Amino acid sequence: MAKLILSLEGSVIREIALDKERVTIGRKPQNDVQIENLAVSGEHACIVTILNDSFLEDLGSTNGTLVNGNPIKKHILQNNDVIEIGKYKLKYIGEAPAAGQTPTEDFEKTMVMRAPKVASPRAFGDTQGASAQSSPGGVMTSPPKPAAPTTLAGPAHAAAAPPPPRPAQDVLLAAIQILTGPGVGKELELVKNLTTLGKPGVQVAVITRRPQGYFITHVEGAIFPVVNGKTLDSQAHPLNDHDVIELAGVKMEFFLKK
Repeated sequence: MAKLILSLEGSVIREIALDKERVTIGRKPQNDVQIENLAVSGEHACIVTILNDSFLEDLGSTNGTLVNGNPIKKHILQNNDVIEIGKYKLKYIGEAPAAGQTPTEDFEKTMVMRAPKVASPRAFGDTQGASAQSSPGGVMTSPPKPAAPTTLAGPAHAAAAPPPPRPAQDVLLAAIQILTGPGVGKELELVKNLTTLGKPGVQVAVITRRPQGYFITHVEGAIFPVVNGKTLDSQAHPLNDHDVIELAGVKMEFFLKK
């Protein structure tokens, strides 16, 4: 499991397990990691963790967020990256991938919608909940609840491309079909654990395949995805056959392939 090591002026304060779908960092007490410092915005940044990968986003903070000394808005975290928020540092320690698997090997190719046009392939999932407890250095963190186990994909791709992997026996193969815009009628089969949809910088969501079925999770943007006319929240939402998803100005239908 990936984690953060929080420190102030070289002194380690605590370790924070990234065992939630979305971990927020900021000065307000409702954050998963509360840093009581005036240089830190009320809701400063968040980290979304998808399987073995974590994505950092600055939430429009006043003083900004740095990674390895560079200001960022959105950043895919790499092992040993150092996040700076005010005078505090959070070192990211990534989870090692399974033997024989590269870190991004489990990613589905991404269909990115550029409303109202549909664009091209590119890539971004899932975890669980918490409650507050204080710590030294003016920092409060939420104690973790155990995350639901996630089934990772099978072996790495061979040199001669094998047929696409099928989902586990208890999960039917699914797909999405574009319903609006120039890409009407296009289909994307959800044959791997992760499929990212949306318009980077505007609205991004990910569809994950778990043993229990398919789930959609908001990853990026102020506006959350809509499923069957209902706006989602930050938690993973299960998808059912023929659900209609609205994302980045595009409507698409999720369906199971019999």
